[in-house]
Amino acid sequence: MDKKQNEQAVGEDLSMERRSYEKYHLDEASVTDNPMDLFQGWYNIAHSSADIEEANAMTLCTISPEGTPRGRVVLLKRFTWEGFYFYTNYNSTKGKSIEAHHDVCLSFFWDALERQVIIEGVAEKTTPEASDGYFATRPRGSRLGAWASAQSSVVPSRDFLDAQLDSYEKKFEGKDVTRPPHCGMYLVRPRVIEFWQGRPNRMHDRLRFTLNKETFEWKLERLAP
Repeated sequence: MDKKQNEQAVGEDLSMERRSYEKYHLDEASVTDNPMDLFQGWYNIAHSSADIEEANAMTLCTISPEGTPRGRVVLLKRFTWEGFYFYTNYNSTKGKSIEAHHDVCLSFFWDALERQVIIEGVAEKTTPEASDGYFATRPRGSRLGAWASAQSSVVPSRDFLDAQLDSYEKKFEGKDVTRPPHCGMYLVRPRVIEFWQGRPNRMHDRLRFTLNKETFEWKLERLAP
């Protein structure tokens, strides 16, 4: 098959792929002044849903030192009134991007509930003690993997990775696996939180909360779909 034939063979028209969202609605009267209350409620429903395997899976978007946007799915490890926590390698692509540009975006999509949450905020490293506390909860194999993998770096083969893991298994044999200094927890302090609820005829409900930096109060606005 030549290049032209291959180009014609690859691709698919998805213009007819659609569905009508009709499960829930979202209105101003049903929310409090603090968006974290609504997030707590939505998360609890998603977490208890049999149709959602990882309710804490979220897309993290960062900006590289060169100004290139990049998104990837990571796992939310905790959320409080302060914001949203996730764990990673500081030397990874995302870690280096956050070091250069602290502004990030998080987004959750719970397909079974026809819901999205989009969070704009600033990422900052937590204290070493907070990172240690989380790291201690990870299974031993996961903790060893944090030592074995120089995340985002180029490696020669899968065998190389397996050999790295094996070497750290030997190094920590009979010992507690402590947190690598190049790994830790980030806190994303939200500035904008948007809740999106699918509705029929593309007339979705979108409520946006924006934080006032001076008063620390949230402003609620409805957005057109």
